[in-house]
Amino acid sequence: MDRFTAGRVSVNGKTITELGSKADPAHDHIKVDGKLLSPNRSARKTYLVLHKPKGYVTTVSDPEGRPTVMDLLRTGKTSINERVYPVGRLDWASEGLLLMTNDGELANQLTRAASHVPKTYLVKVSGKPQEAGLAKLRSGISISAGVEGRRMKTAPAKIRLAHNAPNPWYEVTLIEGRNRQIHRMFERIGHRVEKIKRVRYGPLELDVEPGRFRSLSAGEVESLRRAVRTVASKSK
Repeated sequence: MDRFTAGRVSVNGKTITELGSKADPAHDHIKVDGKLLSPNRSARKTYLVLHKPKGYVTTVSDPEGRPTVMDLLRTGKTSINERVYPVGRLDWASEGLLLMTNDGELANQLTRAASHVPKTYLVKVSGKPQEAGLAKLRSGISISAGVEGRRMKTAPAKIRLAHNAPNPWYEVTLIEGRNRQIHRMFERIGHRVEKIKRVRYGPLELDVEPGRFRSLSAGEVESLRRAVRTVASKSK
């Protein structure tokens, strides 16, 4: 069975299973075995920080016709012509910092390092968790992995109270990014997550309004590269 009929190739988020399907690496988002192919190296490298609002999916296209983060790049005076792709994901109901780029090499490195590059979220929960429950989240807790009832233990997390209220906000920093992990962590200690907003990704901070984006400086791009190198050196 070849890689196409085995479902190992996806184009713009859609798995390709038919021979003869066409795609352009310079314009399409192509992954083989989950790894993003680098676009044409002659294309200008673009790096963006986007503030994803709630109600957008983090994909290039959506078969259900829902708005995607790509729509936010095509409107207004700041629309761009370069084709870029999201690095990592934020749920439809989540908001906050999303990195967008057409630098396939850096995107691959960040994806591989995603389990160690710190990501910080503001999280609103229903009701006040007990300190004992928060201690479990800080040290690592067993949660559902979402696959055939399998369970996994989360890595230690940094958690601090950001805003005290009947339904408080917490600042949560993870060094991994599993699907709906924050929801499952708080549900494990008996609390439902109401809102999630990512405010930091490695060295990057969220500093644009919802639905807006900006280009990264050369220094910020280098900081991302350093973060990847640091993770790689620690794993050796």
